[in-house]
Amino acid sequence: MQEFDITDKIATAFGAGLMLLGIVGLGLVEIVAGQPYSPVPLTNEAGDVIATPAIDPTLRTGLVLLGLAVLFAWGIYRAATPDTGADRTPKEVTAD
Repeated sequence: MQEFDITDKIATAFGAGLMLLGIVGLGLVEIVAGQPYSPVPLTNEAGDVIATPAIDPTLRTGLVLLGLAVLFAWGIYRAATPDTGADRTPKEVTAD
């Protein structure tokens, strides 16, 4: 198995960072912004919008899906790249 190189570190950090931003980061922003914690606008009996979420749910979902896409593309790259770093030549060892 080959060690992580700079491409692997960048891809995993970027993909995981996007997912953490979408889930944890913007979730904390929603909590700090206060109620409502609903992903849809709240309406009263007359149908008027009385409260909306602080962060659009499509933005949060988009960040998480983009992070997953980056990690999936990295996985395809990792599977398609040959393992050139490993030395697989047999070595002769004498028994003691």
